[in-house]
Amino acid sequence: MEKEKKKIGLTTKIFISLISGALLGIVLRYLVPESAFIDKFLANGVFYVIGNGFLRLMQMLVVPLVFCSLICGSMSMGDSKTIGKVGIKTVVFYIATTAAAISVALMIASVVNPGIGLNMNEIQAVEQTVAERTSLADTLLNFIPTNPINALAQGTMLQIIVFALFIGIILAKLGESASTVANFFSQFNDIMMQMTVAVMKVAPYGVFCLIAKTFLSIGFEAFIPLLKYMFAVLIALAVQCFVVYMGMLKAFTGLSPVKFIRKFAPVMGFAFSTATSNATIPMSIDTLGKKMGVSRKISSFTVPLGATINMDGTAIMQGVAVIFAAQAFNINLTTSDLLMVIATATLASIGTAGVPGVGLITLTMVFNSVGLPIEAISLIMGVDRILDMARTTVNVTGDAVCTTIVAAQDGMVNREIFQTDIV
Repeated sequence: MEKEKKKIGLTTKIFISLISGALLGIVLRYLVPESAFIDKFLANGVFYVIGNGFLRLMQMLVVPLVFCSLICGSMSMGDSKTIGKVGIKTVVFYIATTAAAISVALMIASVVNPGIGLNMNEIQAVEQTVAERTSLADTLLNFIPTNPINALAQGTMLQIIVFALFIGIILAKLGESASTVANFFSQFNDIMMQMTVAVMKVAPYGVFCLIAKTFLSIGFEAFIPLLKYMFAVLIALAVQCFVVYMGMLKAFTGLSPVKFIRKFAPVMGFAFSTATSNATIPMSIDTLGKKMGVSRKISSFTVPLGATINMDGTAIMQGVAVIFAAQAFNINLTTSDLLMVIATATLASIGTAGVPGVGLITLTMVFNSVGLPIEAISLIMGVDRILDMARTTVNVTGDAVCTTIVAAQDGMVNREIFQTDIV
């Protein structure tokens, strides 16, 4: 019998592409004499076309993916019989922690300054569309689309989000009488998920070309900012997981954060290795029930909902990436810009699917909300795939903490089971 060849995972492929692209770029920059072949054919030809082609594929997915995901998510939330008191608490918790996560990320990134020392304008000429300064009143009014079709066509994401949530809630209330439309959006959402998976399969090639062009253009100057970016994201994720979540767990339930982490550690490890929130749903529900005494009546609703709308790790990445890009392109962000980032990233997390890599797609929406060039994504993309595992762990932990808090407030946590040491 022939031994079955072990398939290399997408994360590994992208990591290999990141390293090999960086090495090729450095070799071409420092060891190969300048020539028209390198400059025109490779840097501004092959690397540019393939790399930016991949970015365009990602941009292509943004509007339909977020629109359909939000409609499907709000359909499940909009049924008052299903939601009740538990649903409202859960949704409020998820939105609050996501807003906290993006705020933590912006603060830490502002201290670490990951983009300082890197001038992305040297890589390529970029048309910087800096967002127009508007008043707070107009900013709030801009959430509401005057023409939803135009908002979809122009990619005005905040308006798309509001419109999609409205449709989803109405569809849930209409129930069977609107089942044809509801089924259409559910099936179209499945199509977009498959399309996302297909696009991410070509990510290694896109990353290789983007990184090779970047290092060919600026050499080792890109390396330190990359390390600073990774450091900022990891610190923000750690603060969210071990300070924000555990602090809320202790404050709202009185339960031991140490016991919680020790019992939930296997699920965290599984989430880290798979980099997908959806894959951990069964394990999370089982662990919360058997090791922590959380009622399955609560967890079977809140955990899958969290995998759909609670993406704090993704929001953290987006917050750090915004500061990174702004500093790299020498764009000053005002307080209103940062508030817009918090609002956009919080709402965008509702439409972020629990599959690897999809956070990078919605990152383009957050960049567009404050007029940042999406070319900055080319530098962080490979590293972000590595960080994806860490932020998925935070997402899953946040779902479990929320579930435990909501269950404890309704008296649906068996504290004896929680206190018992289970191997």
